Amino acid sequence: MTRSWGRPGAGDAGGTLDRYAYAFLAGGRRRVAESAVVALTEQGTLSLRATRLRPTGEVRSTHAVERAVIAACPRSKRVGEVIDTVGRSQPVDDIARHLVCLGLLSGRRQRTTRAGRRLLAAAASEGTLPTYVLAGPAALATGPVRHGLLGAHPIPDGLGRTLRRVGKALDDDHGSSTDAAPGGGIGCGGSSGGD
Repeated sequence: MTRSWGRPGAGDAGGTLDRYAYAFLAGGRRRVAESAVVALTEQGTLSLRATRLRPTGEVRSTHAVERAVIAACPRSKRVGEVIDTVGRSQPVDDIARHLVCLGLLSGRRQRTTRAGRRLLAAAASEGTLPTYVLAGPAALATGPVRHGLLGAHPIPDGLGRTLRRVGKALDDDHGSSTDAAPGGGIGCGGSSGGD
């Protein structure tokens, strides 16, 4: 059984699934946008250096998600901004709606259903999709596109604050508060009470 990117296949669950539908199932809205950026850089439509996307002037895209990426960066723009914009775009909403209708994605939280996971597993075993669609930009060969996409992953605010706090606490614990304990050992900044 072979899968095509945009043409009906015998194994598609009630309709056609292209690489961006598989990307949504594998990694959500962000994966769809990242996959479009990779596809457009491979085609030569976009150039990705550091964390900035630039159009090359040559537009050959026919897919709505790819057109949304091109529209999101008419000139040089940060790849993170483009990915966020495309992730909230109408073409990605349309993919989500289609996957919900097929029963491959839950309606409310847009999580991959059991049927969607089976379809992903089948696509992975067939090996007909580009690896970045299923595994994300970490599957790309080392180079400017991989570096630019991986560098565009911001640490979520809550997680970032927590990590900074933990790092500061660790620095404090191992830096200034290692006092000598009464028995000649190393203490951890507190006393056990006593006389």
